[in-house]
Amino acid sequence: MKKQFLLATAAAALMALGAQGAFAQNVAIVNGKAVPKARLDTLAQQVAKSGRPVTPEIQDQLREEVIAREIFMQEAEKQGLSTSEDYKAQMELARQTILIRALFADYQKKNPVTDAELKAEYDKFAAANGGKEYKARHILVEKEADAKAIIASLKKGAKFEDIAKKQSKDPGSGANGGDLDWANPSSYVAEFTEAMLKLGKGQMTDTPVKTQFGYHIIRVDDIRTAQLPPFEELKPQIAQQLEQQKLATFQQGLRDKAKIE
Repeated sequence: MKKQFLLATAAAALMALGAQGAFAQNVAIVNGKAVPKARLDTLAQQVAKSGRPVTPEIQDQLREEVIAREIFMQEAEKQGLSTSEDYKAQMELARQTILIRALFADYQKKNPVTDAELKAEYDKFAAANGGKEYKARHILVEKEADAKAIIASLKKGAKFEDIAKKQSKDPGSGANGGDLDWANPSSYVAEFTEAMLKLGKGQMTDTPVKTQFGYHIIRVDDIRTAQLPPFEELKPQIAQQLEQQKLATFQQGLRDKAKIE
C-alpha cells in the first residue's frame, strides 16, 4: 500500500512538472489549443527592432495580442475561411514577401559596406563639393526690361534686400531679401553659375542673367573655402546610400541572369 502511494505521488509530481514545462513553452491554452511562446517572442523582437523598449507593460499587451489573434484565427478556420482562394492567394504573396526580404537581408549581411568604400565615396563627395563657396543674393523677374530697371535703381542707391522682398519671383529667397545662403557654385544652373563666378565679394551683375527661370540680378556678399561636413558625420548617410546601391546591383544582376519567356 505504501509503495503504491509513493508511486502515485511520484506520477503526480511528474505530471505537474510536465504541465509547468508546457506552460513555460506556451503563452496560453485557448480552447484546448496551445499558443506557443515563440509567437510572443517574435512580436517582441519586432517591437524592439522599431526602437521601442519591451517593458513589462508592453510584454503584457503583446501577450493579449497573441491570445486575441489565436481566438480570431480559430473562428476563421471554423468558418472555413482558410480554404478560400482569396486566403490562399494572400498567403502566397505573404510567403513571397518574407522570402524576398530574407534574401535581401542575407545578401547585405554577407556583403557589408567596407570602410574603404565609405572613405572612397566621401572623397568623391569632397572633390565634387570642395573649392569655394559663395554667399549670394538674387532678384528674379520674368521680363528683361524689369531686370534692367531694377539694376538701374540699385545703382542709384536702392536697397537690394527691399527690392527682392517686393519684386523677386523666387518664393524661396524673395522673402529673405534674395538670400541664397552659402552654396557651392555647382548648386545653380549653368548660366547663373557662370555669371556669379565672375563676381568678387560685394559685386553685382551689371546686366540681367537669363536662365530657364527668368532674369536674375545677382550679388555676391561673401566667398569662402568650402566647409564640408567631416567624414564621421556623413558616414551613416553614405553607408545607407552604398547599401542601397549594392542591393540594387544585386537585384539587377539576378534579373539579367534570369531566363524570362
